[in-house]
Amino acid sequence: MHSIKDTARATVRIGFDGRVHKTFRGHLARERFEHEVRVLRLLEDRGCTFVPRVLEADPEKLLLVTTNCGGRVDHLQPERQKEIFAELEAFGVRHEDRDLRNITYRIADGRFCVIDFEFATILDDGTGRSISLRPSAAQ
Repeated sequence: MHSIKDTARATVRIGFDGRVHKTFRGHLARERFEHEVRVLRLLEDRGCTFVPRVLEADPEKLLLVTTNCGGRVDHLQPERQKEIFAELEAFGVRHEDRDLRNITYRIADGRFCVIDFEFATILDDGTGRSISLRPSAAQ
């Protein structure tokens, strides 16, 4: 496996088969794991095609395995970046970390994709409630 990210919050590796393996750790690891799985499954149910698909979720290991959404993007006009995150909101999810590092490019279909949903906000969970793990100023 090829290591992509190794921080206090998560380890991300890409397997030889192209699947992405994200292990959560640190502060609120279980909650962040459960929330990211919930968000990704909701987006899949709503037909969003430019985010990773959950292939495996192991709550014992806090391991999330997803499809690969392409490679890192080094440069993108700020206006285009805003458009990509706005498109995500049409599916009822607001990404709370709208940094370029959370946008990838999928060569197979020439599509910009969005990754890393552990702090995303579900704008409406189907019951009229919004759900978020967005860090507050107190955390």
